[in-house]
Amino acid sequence: MQCSPLKSVPCLPLMSATRSGSCCQNVGCRTSTPSQAAEQIKAAAQKSIPEVGRELAELVEQLVDIVRSLQSQRHLPESGPDNEGSTPSMSMSSSGGVDLSLASSKPVTSNTPERKMRDILHDLEEIQKKLRENFTWKEAFEEQPQAEVQEAPYSSSCPLPDQSHPAPKSTSRFAQWAISPTFDLRSHSCSLEVSKDGRAVTVSRHPQTHLGGHERFVTCQALCSQAFSSGQQYWEVDTQHCSHWAVGVASWGMKRTQILGRTQDSYCVEWKGTSQLSAWHMVKETVLGSDRPKVVGIWLDLQEGNLAFYSVADQETLLYECPVSASSPLHPAFWLYGLNPGNSLTIRPIRV
Repeated sequence: MQCSPLKSVPCLPLMSATRSGSCCQNVGCRTSTPSQAAEQIKAAAQKSIPEVGRELAELVEQLVDIVRSLQSQRHLPESGPDNEGSTPSMSMSSSGGVDLSLASSKPVTSNTPERKMRDILHDLEEIQKKLRENFTWKEAFEEQPQAEVQEAPYSSSCPLPDQSHPAPKSTSRFAQWAISPTFDLRSHSCSLEVSKDGRAVTVSRHPQTHLGGHERFVTCQALCSQAFSSGQQYWEVDTQHCSHWAVGVASWGMKRTQILGRTQDSYCVEWKGTSQLSAWHMVKETVLGSDRPKVVGIWLDLQEGNLAFYSVADQETLLYECPVSASSPLHPAFWLYGLNPGNSLTIRPIRV
């Protein structure tokens, strides 16, 4: 097997165990002391991290090929060290911050050339692995901030935000159309109770069976008092404290035995609690994915006849939109199903 020669790169003192006490003559490498090899590695580390990574990885790959070639000539196996002792593991570090230290060192119990080469091969393979891990990560780390700076330049006098604590959501682009609807006390199910400010609805631990009226939902649903037949409105619902929910709009004429989204006059997005988010309108389900939105923004544009749902906890992301008809006034509508006591939905204030 012919080894590719190294390009004036000093070899580590790996071949000291050969009969001649020097490197293999057919690979074209010259001898050097361990300190010289370490100094050259440190000097190379002053270059850019990607460049150093490529050069060191190439060097180690060639050294691995050399040792394997020598093993083949001596008819030795290429596997790593066995359970017996061997030479101490190699440990290197560069000023560029790359840690090439191996997990542990091994006591010396054998000085045979075969064992030394086998241990050297093992150490080189470990170094090769660490190089790949270190420089792959650092290249990605260096490139990412550059892309972010191009998209959002910042002043050197302003510190970068702490990525472990995301910045609060900025003002909504729908803020000028924001409303804060309140729950209607006539329509909500007997299994629900409304907060004093009228902006939260909770599955009650003690159903209020004494409440009656033909306008009250049989299922665990509720409408808001406000109704819209024109204009543009926007509101947000905090869904974090409800395991199964649906939010949307419905006409007051929706039958109290029917389910939100399963009628011609109701629309919603729905979290089933089984890692599935769906949209319902015109009695048709559209599966949206498996990500659960913590806060849902609802944009009702009756000028254009459009309804849109957004995930808005951290940033505004469109979930679903559909055409909507205002032949009958539409109310904000909610469904908390599963009858889990304590589950709640809250209409939250919007940053303006």
